[in-house]
Amino acid sequence: MAKRKRLTLPPLGGFAPGPASASEASPAPASAAALGPGLAPAPISRVTGEAAATAALREVAEELGAARSEGRLVLRLELDRIEEGWLVRDRIGLEAEELASLMTSLAAHGQRSPIEVTDMGEGRFGLISGWRRVTALRRLHAETGEERFATVLALLRRPDTAAAAYVAMVEENEIRAGLSYFERARIAAKAVEAGVFATDKLALQQLYGSASRAKRSKIGSFLGIYRALEGALRYPSALPERLGLALARRLEEEAAFAAEVAAALAAAVPDSAEAELALIADLLAPAAEAAPEQEPARPSAPDPAPEAPAPVPASAPAARPARPQAPAAELRPGLFLKADGAGSLHLYGPAVDEAFRARLRDWLASEG
Repeated sequence: MAKRKRLTLPPLGGFAPGPASASEASPAPASAAALGPGLAPAPISRVTGEAAATAALREVAEELGAARSEGRLVLRLELDRIEEGWLVRDRIGLEAEELASLMTSLAAHGQRSPIEVTDMGEGRFGLISGWRRVTALRRLHAETGEERFATVLALLRRPDTAAAAYVAMVEENEIRAGLSYFERARIAAKAVEAGVFATDKLALQQLYGSASRAKRSKIGSFLGIYRALEGALRYPSALPERLGLALARRLEEEAAFAAEVAAALAAAVPDSAEAELALIADLLAPAAEAAPEQEPARPSAPDPAPEAPAPVPASAPAARPARPQAPAAELRPGLFLKADGAGSLHLYGPAVDEAFRARLRDWLASEG
């Protein structure tokens, strides 16, 4: 019987056979293993794959760069790289209680909303909005030394003009925490002084374009207060709308009234917002309550003929005694309550905005 011959298949694909022994064989590359034993990718497919990977990486890099420049990518920046004085800030100051509350929130929950900055070059960033968050983080880092408070989350903005940067700052603060009328007027005046806007009217239209004409008119009235008493008022942010408008009207009508108010404030040195507001109200009271002066009667020529005596005119009513003024109480930061002798209650302060009035009306209606 003839001896059977073992048949050996040729290598698939026409490639040369590998080493004879397993010891001589080198590990097959992953791509060859994926294609099957004895197969390797063609040079053109390898080049195509590498080109596709490079293109994908380039696309990702370009998208990240675009997201960063367009403000869609949150950056983590060191606080030392933030220039807070790049714009004149619209907020005059930060109450101690408000700062403490913000610091407590940041320490417990971290920074939830990024600030807005613009690239100044050389690794520096100008602050557009988020001054309160930056201030609170700086204080936390100084007090605790923790590195998590040494950086801030930020979005990069590229305002086309200085006017656009001011508008972005004002709009962010109007949404997050409303400014007082004095603060609104102050930043408009500062922008005009810096040459960002040519006139007060243009500044009000651009900075507060979403506000009603009546609101812009009120802010314009507070411009007179800022320019006349900016250095004399110790608590200008607490000046409520009604009292501020009365003060603005008096300043416009009497040129010497600004000096009178400044002198009274300098002499009294009020140590609280309510004390300063009470002093301003007292200065405005005489003009509001003064009765019109009566002309003195002119002496008539004597008449020789006797006539019936003329009726005696009724005497003018005596002036009402001044009602005792109770001291104002600060219910919470920016909200003051004052009662007078007639049973009236007055709520005033920066916190009394449209949203507060709406909530108060709803509460009063539900209580009735």
